[in-house]
Amino acid sequence: MDADHGDQSQVIIGDLQATILALRDRLEDAAFETKKAEQRATLNSADEIQQLKNTASRLRGELESLRFEKDAAVQREIQKSADEIQQLKNTASSLRGELESLRFEKDAAVQHEIQKSADEIQQLKNTASSLRGELEKFTK
Repeated sequence: MDADHGDQSQVIIGDLQATILALRDRLEDAAFETKKAEQRATLNSADEIQQLKNTASRLRGELESLRFEKDAAVQREIQKSADEIQQLKNTASSLRGELESLRFEKDAAVQHEIQKSADEIQQLKNTASSLRGELEKFTK
């Protein structure tokens, strides 16, 4: 019976050793698969990180471009406003000059009419004086 028991122990030991080897192989396979999954995850993460960096860089470039375009548009509007202001100042100055010229012409025309009236009054006075003189000659 000891022999049966010894054979049976040997069979159990052999089965246990085979089980250990099978479990060790499965453990190594699982470790290998885990390592492979880690590497895949690391590679995927690295790809995603690179894509995010590229996207951030592209967006930064677009933002900078938009800032530049906005600044340029603001400068164009400022220049446009400055040009319009200058045109309005020039128009105001021109109108002011024209108004002064019209005032001068009006004053000159008024002075001319006053002088004309004064000349006519003087002529009428001279005529009246002359007629008075002639009338006095006839009445004497």
